Amino acid sequence: MSKNDRRPQGRTTPEDQTRASTERRVRRIVLVVIGVVLVAGWAYAGFQLTRPQEAAIATPTPSTTSSADLTVREDSRRLNDLPNAKVTFVEFLDFECEACGAAFPAIEELRRTYGNRVSFVIRYFPIQSHFNALRAARAVEAAAQQGQLEAMYTKMYSAQTEWAEQQVPKDDVFRGYAQELGLDMATWEAAYNATATTDRIQSDVQDGTSMGVQGTPTFFLNGKLIEPQSFGELETLIQQALAE
Repeated sequence: MSKNDRRPQGRTTPEDQTRASTERRVRRIVLVVIGVVLVAGWAYAGFQLTRPQEAAIATPTPSTTSSADLTVREDSRRLNDLPNAKVTFVEFLDFECEACGAAFPAIEELRRTYGNRVSFVIRYFPIQSHFNALRAARAVEAAAQQGQLEAMYTKMYSAQTEWAEQQVPKDDVFRGYAQELGLDMATWEAAYNATATTDRIQSDVQDGTSMGVQGTPTFFLNGKLIEPQSFGELETLIQQALAE
């Protein structure tokens, strides 16, 4: 080791400080770039809420029921209990859908603001090309049968990146979510694997397709299809419905 290389252990030289400062600047730049990419991705997905998607899990049978009657069934899953609400907001959704995941924070904001005046209803619409979409819907429906619809619905979107867009079954992941929620696992498992649960989901798909739903998320407000291009536009439509 030369003289120039010798320095007391633990001391920081001006060269070290310069190098550390440069590294900090590089890290800040990288973080900013990542943030911009994430925001841009969220905005793209959020502004493409109604773009066409692939076909759902099966071809529906023709229905003679009017579209307005199909929007909400008596047994449709509701995120809040407002039987006499003046306004009903319905979302046909796919838990593996990126656009649905991007819209989720906006829907949650609407629920916080209008949850005491607007009924929020979800309808299952798993897309056939999404490998785990039907499994996710079955997991949510099985939880709903134990009164934990909202909790499992929230878990699916908040943890979407853990399981979505993967071409392997995620049954164990969904089973883990059910355990986290403290569900009766034997009951949940039976419902998760029951033909009746898949039939229940398929009923939503049939209703949606009969009403012209082609992709997710698709929104209906008081029985009418709406196609908002931004959160502000969606909120305005709800405010107008409340004012009518």
